[in-house]
Amino acid sequence: QYRLNGILLPEGVTSFGEVVDPRIVDRMQLLTGALPAQYGYHTAGVVDIQTQNGAFNQGSTVDMTGGSHATMQPSVTTSGSDGKVNYFLSGNFLSSEYGIESPIAKLHPIHDDTTQGKGFGYVDYLLNSTNRLDVIFGSSVSQYQIPNNPGQTTGYAVGGAGTVDSANLAETQMEQSHYGTIALQGTSGDWGYQIAPYIRYSEVHFHPDPIGDLEYNGIASDVLRADTAIGLQADGSYRLNDRHTMRSGLVVQHDRATNNNSSSVLQTDGNGNQTPDTTPFTIVDNHHKEGMLAGVYLQDEWQLTPELTMNYGARFDQLNAYIDENQLSPRLGFVYKPSEATTWHAGYARTFTPPPLELISSGSVALFNDTTAQSEVQQSDPVKAERAHSIDAGVTQKLDDHWQIGLDSYAKFVKNLLDEGQFGQAMVLTPFNYRIGKIYGVEATASYTADKLTGYANFAASRALGKDIVSGQTAFGQDELNYISGHWVHLDHDQTVTASAGLSYQVFEDTKANIDTVLGSGLRDGFANTGHLPFYKTFNLGLTQHVGAGDVGGFDLRLTVINVLDRQFELRDGSGIGVGAPQWGARRAFFMGVSRAF
Repeated sequence: QYRLNGILLPEGVTSFGEVVDPRIVDRMQLLTGALPAQYGYHTAGVVDIQTQNGAFNQGSTVDMTGGSHATMQPSVTTSGSDGKVNYFLSGNFLSSEYGIESPIAKLHPIHDDTTQGKGFGYVDYLLNSTNRLDVIFGSSVSQYQIPNNPGQTTGYAVGGAGTVDSANLAETQMEQSHYGTIALQGTSGDWGYQIAPYIRYSEVHFHPDPIGDLEYNGIASDVLRADTAIGLQADGSYRLNDRHTMRSGLVVQHDRATNNNSSSVLQTDGNGNQTPDTTPFTIVDNHHKEGMLAGVYLQDEWQLTPELTMNYGARFDQLNAYIDENQLSPRLGFVYKPSEATTWHAGYARTFTPPPLELISSGSVALFNDTTAQSEVQQSDPVKAERAHSIDAGVTQKLDDHWQIGLDSYAKFVKNLLDEGQFGQAMVLTPFNYRIGKIYGVEATASYTADKLTGYANFAASRALGKDIVSGQTAFGQDELNYISGHWVHLDHDQTVTASAGLSYQVFEDTKANIDTVLGSGLRDGFANTGHLPFYKTFNLGLTQHVGAGDVGGFDLRLTVINVLDRQFELRDGSGIGVGAPQWGARRAFFMGVSRAF
């Protein structure tokens, strides 16, 4: 879940593209664990972003980055203030021959070009000393070629067409997202409030290779997923006394989702074999669905003692979409701070996570019977909201003026666990439910800060398991469904061990060097995710140099080397639950950038 300046950014149809440009961020915080009642719906993590606003940072910056894979990325930001008005605007464009992780380990992917454009704007108007009006808007449009995997063998014949080499397929995908809000925020004595209507339109459109996809997959689908979300968020707070701060609010959102599929298929006989008639024909399966989501919450932040704070409350959520569901979700959390150096926390949260309406495929399975796209399993129950009990506890300790460490443990017990997978050749995710799930783990962090040297290290060990698929069964084989119905299986993103670390050193007054690494024990693969890929690690290097330019200021030069040791590591091998294609990590690449502030 993303929040911009405290305002919920509604979920959209996304696959590869990033909606939020890092250039707009002034401060960012990742909230996890058992969250207070004000946070609903997608609560695995809340990315809370305070955007740049022009009140303190005024001027413009022009930046150009380029390097390997014919990558070019110009960008510009400008910010300032005029009387009661503050503003911040940004825009950037990316062109590269490396858009998506490659299905092969070669240095240069085949057919992987991308172009991406993003724009963002923030304007606030001070109505008086305690009230303001904020306007936030953003837009992102991205085009992707789907990278090819050479050497594949065709499985079907298409009349009047020669065989298309799998290295020459021409699948593409377009993604776009546009959002905006006008928020009234302010305080009056002990009262605080925020009222923010918002709107977002998002779309993913997959274009197949009309002949090649038929020859290799038996289906060539033109898939469109789009969603228009219109909503209102309102929040209020009241400082009852020195020990109690009350908070309450609501969210109401209406969605209209479009799910269009136009699929070319071939005829089969009663045994599932292609008939002598090799002429493809088209099945059109278009749907629209409207849904309503509403939630209210009430919570109290109670200062039990100067060292101990309790936050308790509850929220009620109602979902009306493919099925109607609701839940009352209590929350309870404690923060204990016995000293300035030590902070303990513990909490419990009941959560209600609605399925992404914009990704649910509601088409008729029977339409594809007796074709090369017929599903082995004809049952496809509707996707349900996830209901979970989550507990979380941990501590952060400041050892001295330089070192800080932290330890956190968590567990989540789930009914109708939501997961998503890529089924078929279209690069669009589809949600489904496990009847039950359990997720638990431990995380450790350490950071070091000094005048010239800063560093961090993170370690996480986790388990994410599900059992018995109870929706969207048509996407699976019967043998897989039978196995999962009686066995706990790993989710496709369940990586037992993940770690990262980095160092940054001020070499000279205007020169900074950095190194970072990411490693993992390997994601899941094989039948029903019963195996996992090998351990992997990668290192990246960076160097920043400020160059003075007399009275006109100066500019910054940046050099970045990705995967400096050029390690070949596979993220996915194309097998497992809901994994549609192999993916290899990026090979060694070099990038240089220059930026100038005015």
